[in-house]
Amino acid sequence: MKRESKKNKLTEEDIKRYTRNFWRVLIGLVAFAFIFIFAVRLGIFGKLPSFRDLENPKSNLASEIITDDNKILGTYYVHNRSNVKYSELSPHLVHALVSTEDKRFYKHSGIDYSRTITVIFHTLTGNKQGGSTITQQLALNLFSEGRAKNIFKRIIQKFQEWVTAIRLERNYTKEEIITMYFNTVDFGYKNTYGIKSAARTFYNTTPDKLDAQQSAMLVGMLKGPGIYSPVRYPENAVKRRNQVLANMEDQHFLTPDEFTKFKELPLNLDLRISSYFEGLGAYFRDVLKDEIKKEFKRLSITKADGTPYDLDRDGLKIYTPINFQMQQYAEEAQKEWMMKVQKDFDRQWKTRDAFKGENAKLLISGMKRSDRYRVLKNDGLSDSEIEKAFQVKVPMSIFTWKGNVDTVMTPMDSIRYTKLFLRNAMMSMEPKTGYIKAWVGGINFEHFKYDQVKQGTRQVGSTAKPFTYAYAIDNGISPCTPIPNHQRTYGNWSPRGTVQGGDPITLKNALKYSQNYASAYLINEVGASNVADLTKRMGVTSNVPNYPSIALGAYDASVYDMVGAYAAFVNNGTWIEPTMILRVEDKNGTPIYEKAAKVLKVLNSETAYAMVEMLKGVVDGGTGSRLRWDPNFGGLKNPIGGKTGTTNDNSDAWFIGITPELVTGVWTGAEDRGISFSNMAYGQGAAAAMPVFGLFMNKVYKDNTLTYSKEDFPLPPGGLTRFNLDCSQYSSFHGTSEDPPLDDDRLGF
Repeated sequence: MKRESKKNKLTEEDIKRYTRNFWRVLIGLVAFAFIFIFAVRLGIFGKLPSFRDLENPKSNLASEIITDDNKILGTYYVHNRSNVKYSELSPHLVHALVSTEDKRFYKHSGIDYSRTITVIFHTLTGNKQGGSTITQQLALNLFSEGRAKNIFKRIIQKFQEWVTAIRLERNYTKEEIITMYFNTVDFGYKNTYGIKSAARTFYNTTPDKLDAQQSAMLVGMLKGPGIYSPVRYPENAVKRRNQVLANMEDQHFLTPDEFTKFKELPLNLDLRISSYFEGLGAYFRDVLKDEIKKEFKRLSITKADGTPYDLDRDGLKIYTPINFQMQQYAEEAQKEWMMKVQKDFDRQWKTRDAFKGENAKLLISGMKRSDRYRVLKNDGLSDSEIEKAFQVKVPMSIFTWKGNVDTVMTPMDSIRYTKLFLRNAMMSMEPKTGYIKAWVGGINFEHFKYDQVKQGTRQVGSTAKPFTYAYAIDNGISPCTPIPNHQRTYGNWSPRGTVQGGDPITLKNALKYSQNYASAYLINEVGASNVADLTKRMGVTSNVPNYPSIALGAYDASVYDMVGAYAAFVNNGTWIEPTMILRVEDKNGTPIYEKAAKVLKVLNSETAYAMVEMLKGVVDGGTGSRLRWDPNFGGLKNPIGGKTGTTNDNSDAWFIGITPELVTGVWTGAEDRGISFSNMAYGQGAAAAMPVFGLFMNKVYKDNTLTYSKEDFPLPPGGLTRFNLDCSQYSSFHGTSEDPPLDDDRLGF
């Protein structure tokens, strides 16, 4: 045994050899670690974010559409993400984050070594814990691919996080790191990224206004946006929120009493899901996007590197003249009246087939315009095979005025269903600035995406008549001049109509009662080409032919153009281009575009005032008098003018209303002109379109935060010198001036 003990005893040489080997291994490991970390820093295992990337992470910032009252109308995005500054964060948010994710945040320099060692120990014993600091989590957020699944890649990524975290701590303050962190986190619900979007999505507020329990809920979600979703798993969300509140109390950010109070509160969500078809102004936002792209292309507005701006990724701030409250009033007014009108429309078609005869073609054209048809066609199916497929019942979501309904029906039946929905569009703008304050392009953007304010045009009917009268008055014919008001034939055109207001009749009363015979006579006297030219100069961009029938509205135009044209009457004869955009700023607040509206003097100021007075007569005793007596509109008493319009077979119902500071246009009709009201009592402009204007203006005038004047329209500069608008002063004319109002405003030719 003595021999064996001697044999096992380490010699001095052995000790030296083992010591040398130990130091070689240790130095080798240190060298390897140094080389490995250096390689990570050089980006050999994957590119690390540059300082520019750290300040401007490629995080697909949403562009915001901002109203005139500084509210966010909506966003364009790939990721619904908007940045905030540290000063815009509630202190509760910061306290919740630090107490839950990184208690030693203000003491370490990016890596909490003691916590890392503790986590490694717990992990080896089977008790897996998170060990990343807030700075490390931010570093991970800067890698677009997210947390790696592969163990080897995850090890590499962890070293990348450490290197990036240290760089972050060396170059940014703790406040800047927290701000960047909150701007990059994913809340995992409806494309919600960043705390600004989360505050808006879950609580309809801004990050600076979040209280302790709201902050705790949002921070709690970060551990698992799916399992702690307050929408899908509210019980989990409450438990997680309360744990965060307990952490805040433990770190003395909350008192025991505050903790007890907050943990008993319900979540009290106020969901505002951001998407292109949800929220206010969906049609406006959709058209606005295209307008901005066109303007940027026209003016060659690009980023510093010459690439075009991407509205879905570059975080632009788009300032518009839209008023948030007025937009809401417009959409409410539309819904309120269209629900009623749709019931009347449904009753009419309940016992009749809307798709008989020529209307059968509407189903085929509707089928061929559908996305389903294009998909099947691209798959190689023949038309007969596609028609068979359209007769097979499938699950789908359909629109109702009470909300979407999931059902099962054939695609062809869904076409029948949607074509029997009345559509409606409305735009309101300030005539003296051109600023558009409200825009409703249709009844539901999710199901009916075609904008009927600017993109769509429909036959304008009697709303075109003022252009003929304006040209006549501008060229020396007095509003009190009597003209024939009976049926005549002009070449091969014999317009139809009724006689109301006398024969002969003054221009003033002819417009008041919307007389077709008098209007046809007048355009024959002044020349259709002259009226067409004036109509175009007043901003109507669609085709206006040189035909006498344009006096009765035998052409198509958009609500956008018609409102702009009527605004010239109120604006002393000066047409100003309707304005959708005020300015655009990049994500740093630098202006990159500012709108310069076109302005054109189209009428003498006295002519414009005369037209205003004549349009007031339409409302005070003519075809628009319903605005005065109908209790639905609150009995509007202040100065208002306007013009109704109804086309053949009640296919299109119009009303353009004017006040001293607002001009508003409304159109109502089905998608196809072959489907319409059979009864004029329901289908004329005064019944199907004008009430939307009345409801809207009633809401506007009742809102004390909106300061639109109820005073009368002002006289033109210099007053009236060319003619007298009091027709009773003209003793040579004895026509009737106070006949009852006309309901039949039908276009006939």
